[in-house]
Amino acid sequence: MVKKPASDSTRRSERSRRAIYDAALALVVEVGYPKTTIEGIAARAGVGKQTIYRWWSSKADVLLEAFLDLFAQASREAGAEPYVIPDTGDLAADIKAVLRATVDQLKDPRYAAPSRALAAEGLVDEELGRRCAAMLMEPSLQLYVDRLRAAQRAGEVRPDIDPRIALEFFISPLAQRWLQHTGPISYEYTDTLVDYALHGLAPR
Repeated sequence: MVKKPASDSTRRSERSRRAIYDAALALVVEVGYPKTTIEGIAARAGVGKQTIYRWWSSKADVLLEAFLDLFAQASREAGAEPYVIPDTGDLAADIKAVLRATVDQLKDPRYAAPSRALAAEGLVDEELGRRCAAMLMEPSLQLYVDRLRAAQRAGEVRPDIDPRIALEFFISPLAQRWLQHTGPISYEYTDTLVDYALHGLAPR
């Protein structure tokens, strides 16, 4: 069966959607989330604001979908789809490598600005916060769970450890420091988090 080509309206819709994604992400970086508006996104994208309201109910919804698309594009370009945390047999090295990549993203305005905007908005809009957690955070957290379970099977981690709690030793301090500006984030910092988490604080 010959596959029918996409209609002109479908292609126009996709171009418009892509332009809206790009506009939302660019405006959040350039003017900040509070000054980003549906009207501004529409003008930047070259579409009517009713086009945006036909697909999304708020600028937060636009930004969340645009951010998810940005991550999907980055994964495709990196050839990392579906992505997993590498298992080299060295748990510390594997976690450190992933956290270093996370530091790079958190320092990149393309990712940092929408991340902060969605995190802040999610604090006052509980429904949005839950969606952000489910759509943005949960897939990444599951990767840590899978890697820690593999480490349990290999005898690198105690079998009674709950991976969902253990991963917070890596993720939560980094997120708090980044979101609340309590200190700089760096490779050295995340490497130290891993060492402290895996080896504990007691004398060895």
